[in-house]
Amino acid sequence: MNDVVESEIRSLYSAPSFDRRGFIVTTLGAGFALAVLPVSAQTITTPADGLVAGEVKVPAAGGDMPAYRAMPAAGGNFPVILVVSEVWGAHEYIRDVARRFAKLGYLAIAPELFARLGDVSKVPDVQVIIRDYVARTPDAQVMGDLDACVAYAKSTGKADAGKLGVTGFCWGGRIALMYAAHNPNLGAAVAWYGATARAFHPGDKLALDVAASTKVPVLGLYGGADGGIPNESVERYFAALEAAGNTRSEFVIYPDTPHAFHADYRPTYRKDKAEDGWNRAVAFFRKNLG
Repeated sequence: MNDVVESEIRSLYSAPSFDRRGFIVTTLGAGFALAVLPVSAQTITTPADGLVAGEVKVPAAGGDMPAYRAMPAAGGNFPVILVVSEVWGAHEYIRDVARRFAKLGYLAIAPELFARLGDVSKVPDVQVIIRDYVARTPDAQVMGDLDACVAYAKSTGKADAGKLGVTGFCWGGRIALMYAAHNPNLGAAVAWYGATARAFHPGDKLALDVAASTKVPVLGLYGGADGGIPNESVERYFAALEAAGNTRSEFVIYPDTPHAFHADYRPTYRKDKAEDGWNRAVAFFRKNLG
């Protein structure tokens, strides 16, 4: 990594906006998160042939953040997709999503955003994960970590970081909405069932609070039967985008569809809705990233 890139990464953290704790976890675990086992027979496995795929270290506040990176083995100048996990961290499902994007010609990076607190993939209790990991991870820290991933992508010499997208699932879906407000250089954001009217860390804003200042095109993919995300809150968020002049955004609410319908390793998976949403996501990135 050259001195210019290192300086750029360090400059991301010039303001003391959050606790600069170091990383407890310095390497990615294997397989699926303990809290989601057993996985479904419908689980999709994307092979890594034709790809450069595996763990990387991203310089971030507090040290090196582990992340999963996947990109085509040949060529370069790849558009970049940041892949943001659910509360389980960058486990195998998220890595597989990164490989799916790499197969389409992207450089995909899935950071382990809870690594300062421990290995969330080894925690079996969802309520403990929410209390001890999610609620202790502020948006300011996550935005900085995603910025660090962009700087890392630039440092590889393989990325066209001017063509940048973000996608996320559940907790990561909300983060995708927040990053769309945070980074005006983002080309597009795709949020899979990300909360618009809920924050997880005390004091953080809602996606609804930042909708009027979000100029980035956003695609929202939601389940009509999601018990945790009211349809009305989704409609309000996208109405606020449109009212503020963000007319390139769009959303879909799939009727009679639960939360986490894209998660092929879970009982909530709905193959037809997941495939339709994936096709829409890919088309949205193609349209807005080129």
